[in-house]
Amino acid sequence: MDAGLVAAQLLNGLQLGVLLFLLASGLTLIFGIMDFVNLAHGSLYMVGAYFCATLTEATDSFLLAVALALPATALVGAAVELLVVRRLYRRDHLDHVLATFGLILCFDTLVQILWGPEGMAIRLPAWADGQQHLPGGLVFPTYRLLIIGAGLAVAAGLYVLVVKTKLGMRIRAGASNPAMAGALGIDIGLLFTLVFALGAVMAGLAGMMIAPITEASIGMGNEIIITAFVVVIVGGIGSIRGAFVAALLIGLIDTMGRSFLDMGLKLIIDVQAAETSAPALSAMLIYILMAAVLAFRPQGLFPPKAR
Repeated sequence: MDAGLVAAQLLNGLQLGVLLFLLASGLTLIFGIMDFVNLAHGSLYMVGAYFCATLTEATDSFLLAVALALPATALVGAAVELLVVRRLYRRDHLDHVLATFGLILCFDTLVQILWGPEGMAIRLPAWADGQQHLPGGLVFPTYRLLIIGAGLAVAAGLYVLVVKTKLGMRIRAGASNPAMAGALGIDIGLLFTLVFALGAVMAGLAGMMIAPITEASIGMGNEIIITAFVVVIVGGIGSIRGAFVAALLIGLIDTMGRSFLDMGLKLIIDVQAAETSAPALSAMLIYILMAAVLAFRPQGLFPPKAR
């Protein structure tokens, strides 16, 4: 097996894991603090990508577009929380699922009305649109390395925010016992809006990062949101550390499985059967992991304390 190919796929898996963490971190905060099942979280991923694509065309600067698109996505998230989600907190999870599925349809239709049915590509600046020669003769796209670096930096910043700041203390208190936090003077309504907006920013940032590779398209968040829920369950609902570890683990398992599972199967079954069954089995690997976690550690790998 070519060592360079393995290293390249490891970096691809790390990139996928970083993007999954950005998406799942907001989802796990919303789920853990509000006990709210938000299927429309992937729509905020899509909205962030479209905002970034539009602003990149308007400003001719990808970095400036990201800087402007982040607060715009936060405003969309806050508006969704105030106008729709806030009315559903006291309802059961089935109502959450039905309402947010309706939001998915509304977002997809609204995006089609505003931007049209075709996707929007984002042109990268020259400094990001190249390749880097890494040790061992490995050549890897510059922008994908930047995604990994930026994602890890955001993960560190989110950890500091949640663990080291007063706002983070309130977020953790709201996740552990919202009734007691409210009794101690924390404005739970404002906290929920801020957390939802923060989750929207994280999802939107993931969409902005992937859009130059895949383009912004209608429904782009509807498939990845399923994987993000797997990350939340494996890592532990409400746990940022759990989401980070689970996202990297699932990113690596998914990428390495799709790349090399057929080679392993060819050692034990015939070539045609291996090539036929490998794609299906590789798609199942992360769900097998989730089933194992639910069976042996249903609270997740790193559940939040005092939950």
